[in-house]
Amino acid sequence: MYPHFQDAELENWHDFEVESRKEILSLLRGIGGKNQLIRMLIQGESDVCVTSILEVDDQLDTVYLDCSIDREQNKRILASRRLSFETTLDKVRILFAADRIEAATFEGNPAFKIAVPPTLIRLQRREYYRISTPVTNPVRVLIPLPEELGGSTTFPLADISCGGIAILDNKMILGDAIGRNYLDCKIDLPEIGQVATSLQIRNSLDLTLLNNKTNRRLGCEFVNISRGMLSYVQRYITKLERERNARIAGLG
Repeated sequence: MYPHFQDAELENWHDFEVESRKEILSLLRGIGGKNQLIRMLIQGESDVCVTSILEVDDQLDTVYLDCSIDREQNKRILASRRLSFETTLDKVRILFAADRIEAATFEGNPAFKIAVPPTLIRLQRREYYRISTPVTNPVRVLIPLPEELGGSTTFPLADISCGGIAILDNKMILGDAIGRNYLDCKIDLPEIGQVATSLQIRNSLDLTLLNNKTNRRLGCEFVNISRGMLSYVQRYITKLERERNARIAGLG
């Protein structure tokens, strides 16, 4: 059914299939509302077109899609027997397919239309790969706080991933902050640069150290991080991995 997406995550795709029309409509509208880009693949070809959802019309059972600026590609798309679509919504991978696509107009502009898919696949991404950050010379994040909490404060990182960071709040400054968003945070990544992003506290864990002091570890998710900033994070993770591998090789 999903011929283009032959990867390990899809081996048991039946386990991830969504059949509720209400849920399908909600997911498609969410993708459209957030202007998420969608990869559209023509079966049997290596042709990939990037599109987006313009509107989902429940009454007409129609999904309106952006068409390509390449006329020849549009012709190939309209002539295709089957199309597969892949996108993400809130870090969840969404896949669906269409047997037929037609030319349409939307708000006076050329567009494509397909029927609302009867099923789609929703794949929660695997947990982001996390790597511990240095303990001796810790990476720090600056979080702007109100004056009554001491104003802008830096916290050491415990680990980092492409999804977020874990920070240590040993003075318990942030309190029980789960679900709270902190805007305009800045992380200084050595030899890479400064990452600016908003953070949302997702979980909290109190650790008792050997000296009986308590340390609070807060898991934070990146919120609306830009691609450029994310590439800094990826470069830093790669740097840490190389350093760790070099240490392991040295010990060997």
